[in-house]
Amino acid sequence: MRASVLEAIHALPAPLNEAMLEIAKAPQFDATISADAFDSLKSLSGLSDADLRVALLPVAAAYSVAPISTFYVGAIARGNSGRLYFGANMEFEGVQLNQSVHAEQSAISHAWIKGETSLKDITINYSPCGHCRQFMNELNGAEHLEVQLPQREAQSLHSYLPEPFGPSDLGINEPLLAAKSHGLSAEDTCPLTNAAILAANMSHAPYTNNFCGVAIRDKSGQIFSGMYAENAAFNPSLPPLQVALIAMNLADVAQKEIEEVMLVENANSSISYLQDTQGMLEALNPDIPLSYLAI
Repeated sequence: MRASVLEAIHALPAPLNEAMLEIAKAPQFDATISADAFDSLKSLSGLSDADLRVALLPVAAAYSVAPISTFYVGAIARGNSGRLYFGANMEFEGVQLNQSVHAEQSAISHAWIKGETSLKDITINYSPCGHCRQFMNELNGAEHLEVQLPQREAQSLHSYLPEPFGPSDLGINEPLLAAKSHGLSAEDTCPLTNAAILAANMSHAPYTNNFCGVAIRDKSGQIFSGMYAENAAFNPSLPPLQVALIAMNLADVAQKEIEEVMLVENANSSISYLQDTQGMLEALNPDIPLSYLAI
């Protein structure tokens, strides 16, 4: 467990800190909290549902990687299953700022990677920026999503984003997180390529049909996948490499551990993430090999 996360847990009030430390030190801990464990924390702490989520935000923010701004933001997304998913902002030195990941995007992607198909609520340190409000408006069930901030009553996403522009305005009825598979396949592939194909099949790209996914292998052999998340407003779209890097970060694996990367995308799309992925990896470490497959 990284030192920043351990420090944030120790700073929680007793007995919440002891109970959260027990959860975090379990071998299966993956920066999530099950519904049952969360209920136990509520009972133990005496906090309300909302107050407990706010109290845990510093633990989520401890996953932040912010070498440029040194501004650490945490988010906790609750999936329809009841499980809570930590997320935190990520910045990349040597890379343009529009490649940064916001905490809300991190928590949402974390839930998506682990199989959630809709969210109930999201809790954040600070009021969501316009970029994130638009990103969240793409979600399956966005009209019901609640946003919880410290020292405020929960409000609907659309109270933060009145008169929203979204998928329906472009004739799209396939929201982000909704279960899907695009039928991409290839013969005689290795585990890394298979992981990238699986991610591409889960991707959300209704505006360009650029169904694409990235798989990262670290030096220990672990594989982390990420899928493309497109947005009706285009600019808040989240590249597949960033989603895979979110997965690595929340698994407490440093970027210096990247051994190789695979990008798979639909050959019949109007855009490509090849150049974008190459540029990002070049900035992170020019020695990281990138393989590419267009299906």
